[in-house]
Amino acid sequence: MNDVRAPQVPPADVTQLVHVARQPIFDARGVVVGYELLFRGRLDDVEASQRDISATSQVIVAAFTEFGLPEVVRDRLCFINMTREFLVGELTLPIGPEQVVLEVLESITIDDEVLAGVTALAEAGYRIALDDFVWGLGHDKLFSIASYVKLDLLDGDLSRLEETIAVCRRYPQIQLVAERLETEAHLALAEKYGCELRQGYALSRPHVLTTHTLSASKLRRLELLALLHAADTDLKKVSDLICTDPALAMRVLRATNSAAAGLPQRLSSVPQAVVLLGIAKIRQWAALMIASEVTGASEEQLTEALVRARFCYRLASEFSVVPETAFLLGLLTGVADLVGMPRADMVEQMPLSDELSAALRGDGSPLQRVLEAVEAYENGGIPAVSSVSLGSTYLDMLRWSNRLVSDFPG
Repeated sequence: MNDVRAPQVPPADVTQLVHVARQPIFDARGVVVGYELLFRGRLDDVEASQRDISATSQVIVAAFTEFGLPEVVRDRLCFINMTREFLVGELTLPIGPEQVVLEVLESITIDDEVLAGVTALAEAGYRIALDDFVWGLGHDKLFSIASYVKLDLLDGDLSRLEETIAVCRRYPQIQLVAERLETEAHLALAEKYGCELRQGYALSRPHVLTTHTLSASKLRRLELLALLHAADTDLKKVSDLICTDPALAMRVLRATNSAAAGLPQRLSSVPQAVVLLGIAKIRQWAALMIASEVTGASEEQLTEALVRARFCYRLASEFSVVPETAFLLGLLTGVADLVGMPRADMVEQMPLSDELSAALRGDGSPLQRVLEAVEAYENGGIPAVSSVSLGSTYLDMLRWSNRLVSDFPG
């Protein structure tokens, strides 16, 4: 049976809106070669209200685990502002270098620690861009490893523009990005000096992307981070903790969908995602999620998704289905209903197995019938199952969720 229910507007206290702005960067022919991703606290923010750890973290988390990089930048480059903490390794980047350009902000002091950190990132394959380049701040120390130098043609020091360009041309790997182009004169200046790339309102204003995401418990994330940093990290405990938090599970699953993950196979359970990503990568994402300061909502409001997932797990054997796969199907459909997303759209959000993808599309398989049985009971029906007492099982699942609520307040 296909799921044809129209998406509902998600409850405001269960979900939150996530925003990220992207501004195209064009080549000299007018072809988009990349996007700069910019923090936006609200949909109607014209300019970024923050350029700090939280802003950078929220941009990375949103782009890679909420929207998905293919949706945000497709196959183009992704320019992201970096703060000192990321550049020196105090916060680890959980994203690979394939499409990513790290922008070194002009406000960052280029001391020995930053120089070593940026050099290491460049050696790891990340492209480096020097944002709003200004002489006298020491950023020229990075010319030998930079791939891009961005020149502010609106508020920058144009008296030294020719000198800057001449020095940059001594480094054949550097491409010049003329930014903040707002007038025809700015465009003419970029053309005069042969800037390879161009960015600014005269070409395109930033476009804000918005999506609903589940609110998540910071306390749960802190517990996960502590568990991940234990001397004897237990993968099963990590998986179990992630499975008790739908918001966290969704982010971990979507993290596996980033190009950096390089997964050799498709997912059929949360524990499989944990194993495939690995402790190191999950540790990085958990730290970044905490830094992003996404505020938590009441855990009671996620109980329904948890109960459905656990109920599917318990009924799986009745239909000869792998319990962990049934749990994930229940979790995904519960989350889809919470955020008002058509279930079939979940297939594009993460690298799911063919079995899960087909069930989300309503293929009538045994896995789909597990979900139908659970939903029938949720809607007051009595599904035909023989080996499980539905009433007592449902109460057990409810008690399980309520224990989680009391142990982990939102």
